[in-house]
Amino acid sequence: MEQTSLSQLEQRLIAHIQILYPEQEAFELSHLCLQEFGLAPDTPTPAPHRNIWDESDIMLITYGDTIRSEVEAPLKTLHSFLQKYLKESLSAVHLLPFFPYSSDDGFSVMDYTTVNPSVGQWDHVTDITEDFKVMGDLVINHCSSRSLWFENYKKGLKPGAGYFKEASPDTDLSAVVRPRTSPLLREVETKDGTKHVWCTFSHDQIDLDFQNPDVLMEFLRIIKLYLDKGIRWFRLDAVAFLWKTRGTPCINLPKTHEMIRLLRLMIEHYAPDSVIITETNIPNHENLTYFGNANEAHLIYNFSLPPLLINSLVTGSCTHLKNWLMSMPPAQQGTTYLNFVASHDGIGLRPTEGLLSEWEIETLVSTMQRFGGKTSARTTPDGNVKPYEINISLWSAMAGSVQSGPDQWQFARFMCAAAVMCALEGVPAFYIHSLFGTENDLERVEHTGHFRSINRHIWQLEDLEHALNTNTHHQKVFAAMKGLLQLRRQQSAFHPNATQYVLHMGEGIFAFWRQSVDRRQSIFAIHNVTDQPQHFNLSDLNLIATADWVDLITDTHYEDKMARVTLMPYQYIWLANR
Repeated sequence: MEQTSLSQLEQRLIAHIQILYPEQEAFELSHLCLQEFGLAPDTPTPAPHRNIWDESDIMLITYGDTIRSEVEAPLKTLHSFLQKYLKESLSAVHLLPFFPYSSDDGFSVMDYTTVNPSVGQWDHVTDITEDFKVMGDLVINHCSSRSLWFENYKKGLKPGAGYFKEASPDTDLSAVVRPRTSPLLREVETKDGTKHVWCTFSHDQIDLDFQNPDVLMEFLRIIKLYLDKGIRWFRLDAVAFLWKTRGTPCINLPKTHEMIRLLRLMIEHYAPDSVIITETNIPNHENLTYFGNANEAHLIYNFSLPPLLINSLVTGSCTHLKNWLMSMPPAQQGTTYLNFVASHDGIGLRPTEGLLSEWEIETLVSTMQRFGGKTSARTTPDGNVKPYEINISLWSAMAGSVQSGPDQWQFARFMCAAAVMCALEGVPAFYIHSLFGTENDLERVEHTGHFRSINRHIWQLEDLEHALNTNTHHQKVFAAMKGLLQLRRQQSAFHPNATQYVLHMGEGIFAFWRQSVDRRQSIFAIHNVTDQPQHFNLSDLNLIATADWVDLITDTHYEDKMARVTLMPYQYIWLANR
């Protein structure tokens, strides 16, 4: 068919398919994609570089059953809790995998199309989408060894036959980048004899083979289902490992980026308000590539932020954090960062490569272990075992400092971390346990045998509400966090794409300036990252003399633009021209 007679959508889709599947008939495969997704070839193309977010956007990260009650499905309990306590503080909810699974707390998906009965049903998910933007996980690199797909693979039946990446144990796979120390290949008996399947993460998580276009079709059907259920934000889990080519590191390959561009093309044509977020826990310079040319991820996780911010707060030096922030390019319009300090996973250490020295990483690891944390490892291509992530709750991580160990500044240090995250360029995402100040759950680690369980505590609703309504640190944290989040949502200078400049105020003060897109509001976000008082002069900030400058946190007005300001340990101010 003549290229000129094709719609813009068809032309772009065919271009992606020709790169991904050069041996396939691109026109036929493109129309099969459109058919599976329910898209007409002449569907209008959304305008590029749209910011589908603003300063009011704050995300909650949670499992569907983090809060449980005896009388209803956990997803219903979660929804009721959010409506009762957090509707003014949040705009979006990241529901971690809520599908039937066999391991890894949901990331070994057995069935992508149904809700795990232990947490609820699809109606509970769609109910949440009526009050909040909902981000769902697209666990796209692998699925469960107990899935129907894998059972069919072993029997040579569809769907499943040809869906999984195979390799010979004789193949040299030493260049493959691994996040785990387990063997890469798993031996499995099939109808056609012994095969060896690829397992990037665990032997219960079998890697899918996207070189087979049937796998793409399956995921297009899955994505459309999620869209039809009201999910608009998509987290592409472990997507950096998606495409495998022997003789390469099998991470961040060009065809992985091409696949993301294809998926974005389809998703944003079906629902122009949709957002794609890539989960790529890799060194910072590699992570940035997932923006593409504003045609891949709308948002990328700021994976270097958690280890660098925590390191600053426990060492009392923001030098590395400041240097990293200065190196970060402003996101193009239509893209931004997803900022987080804690999540269901641990504190990734690969994103510190080139940012912290080996000694500094070892010091951070040992400090977190002192506060009850655990450490998981990975095997490098040369066979060395290195720390991969620290597993600890954020509340426990903020227990003290490198120099003196546990101290009296845990709450102040914890809130300073939250304030930094709220003020930075990007959309802040708070793990639900960071709203409660949940401690390390060592009992759960012992029960599951998995270090990540340390930060996956399950709250009974009655116990949680009691903790939030009595004189506990949980109550203190929850009240302070709600106030901070609500304040943040009102500031136009905290739009995810507002201008940001790093300020140089010494290693003990982490500071930066934000200015709203319309230039009407400026905020100087200034944070003491030490356990000692820090001083600075307002004259150093070059404040506009005619403006009324006020600290939004304490409502303190500064009429004297030459005043000397003292910040107590871990105190922060948001100095704004109202």
